[in-house]
Amino acid sequence: MYLDEYKRWLAADLEDADLKPELSKIEGNDEEIKDRFAVALKFGTAGLRGVLGAGTNRMNIYVVRQATQGLANWVKTQGGSQTVAISYDSRLKSDVFAKTAAGVLAANGIKVRIYDALMPVPALSFATRYYECNAGIMVTASHNPAKYNGYKAYGPDGCQMTDDAAAIVYDEIQKTDVLTGAKYISFAAGVEQGLIRFVGDDCKKALYDAIEARQVRPGLCRTAGLKLVYSPLNGSGLVPVTHVLNDMGITDITIVPEQEYPNGYFTTCSYPNPEIFEALKLGLELATKTGADLMLATDPDADRVGIAMKCPDGSYELVSGNEMGVLLLDYICAGRIEKGTMPANPVAVKSIVSTPLADAVAKHYGVEMRNVLTGFKWIGDQIANLEAAGEVDRFIFGFEESYGYLAGPYVRDKDAVIGSMLICEMAAYYRSIGSSIKQRLEEIYAQYGRYLNKVDSFEFPGLTGMEKMASIMQKLRDEPLTEIGGHKVVKVMDYKKPEETGLPAANVLIYTLENGATVVVRPSGTEPKIKTYFTTLGKTLEEAQAQKDALAAAIEPILK
Repeated sequence: MYLDEYKRWLAADLEDADLKPELSKIEGNDEEIKDRFAVALKFGTAGLRGVLGAGTNRMNIYVVRQATQGLANWVKTQGGSQTVAISYDSRLKSDVFAKTAAGVLAANGIKVRIYDALMPVPALSFATRYYECNAGIMVTASHNPAKYNGYKAYGPDGCQMTDDAAAIVYDEIQKTDVLTGAKYISFAAGVEQGLIRFVGDDCKKALYDAIEARQVRPGLCRTAGLKLVYSPLNGSGLVPVTHVLNDMGITDITIVPEQEYPNGYFTTCSYPNPEIFEALKLGLELATKTGADLMLATDPDADRVGIAMKCPDGSYELVSGNEMGVLLLDYICAGRIEKGTMPANPVAVKSIVSTPLADAVAKHYGVEMRNVLTGFKWIGDQIANLEAAGEVDRFIFGFEESYGYLAGPYVRDKDAVIGSMLICEMAAYYRSIGSSIKQRLEEIYAQYGRYLNKVDSFEFPGLTGMEKMASIMQKLRDEPLTEIGGHKVVKVMDYKKPEETGLPAANVLIYTLENGATVVVRPSGTEPKIKTYFTTLGKTLEEAQAQKDALAAAIEPILK
């Protein structure tokens, strides 16, 4: 079957000039052909994600057309505005894929609102809501290496598509021939016919206004003298992040020159992920040189932000997503109480794999903390529930340990633009009172205990990787762990059992140990990895780290 499909592609008159040479090069190489054609990229609630190239198991204009035809078939059953919003980041072919998707939608009589230049995930979520669209498309592979691209689908609420809708779209995709099944007109024809229009300045301004309205202490940054180094990691964050920071009065911003402008090859770091040191290395060097108070980096689609804070001795320390989530929650709560802007019965939301330290902080300030499944759409879902009840203003903050933050209901996905704004405002505030982010973090640990949260991951590449991951998870269910690292397991939560968790089913296991530590095991939703999350609590960092190391050593052989 896969050889027949390969030959069909090889014989076709392919519009993308990069594809035919690749197909010719692998002629006679069964392994390479199989890798590209034995399976198709699966469309799920995270959309599509894959390596760029030729074939059904690669990201290319034909796979994008097929996916968009499936989406169009679903949109046509939805009534409403019959409009789809589109945005894209700096990845290779992102603009091509975005315009290709627009051409398919227009050919199906569906109106399109597309950004005239790369813009991040939050901008797509906002435009989807602003124009009352049926759906949204974001062309990105987030923080994956340069050889990847992807296609995220959003529902009318600006949240990533629901499981039910994604299943319908997937069924429609499977009915659509990848090379010939999608209706298509050129982008130019769609514009001429009035079906494709650009996102207006009114929408862009409304997004910036919505973000800036969430300042905790408006005006503070104009006089705080904060000195910042910022890297958009060659992605889509440069324009929106600097726009908002300039508006709030932060003007001493040094951009990392090698990472300033869009570059889908990400030549300065193989993995443009603000969670990892290599991505922040150039920024840290520049921060040291300029004496910046803060170094900040957003990922290519600018939905996540990582930072390094200046310590009293002049060195810089990376702040984890869990630590920043706790710091922002603490800052927002204290600041809004002080300013009298805290709503009645405030609600914060975090994922089940994020630090329990946030629960303790929320309790201290009288905030209800809701814990949801991993994936920011579940945080968006909680905001939607509040909105449906006419109580959307109760939502003050949501976060995931993987550097995703949101502090308002104006979008339904994580937003590195508001994350950057609030981190800078927080840094400026602590600077203005003679303190620092580092000092505040130490005060939080002194008050609540030394929580340590660490994530390890195990990769399972290739066609057999998913099967191997599934068998490991199944074995953990068939043969439950009774102890980890010498500590007795006192409770196992299996999130495949919604009747026990009260949440939708998910492939997650959480082990609670007799010493209070927790170990979470879950396969990634977007990469061939099993992730393990460790939470330990010690009197000192060293004690908490020693506990984590012992637990990790005990878990590792099980996940090989």
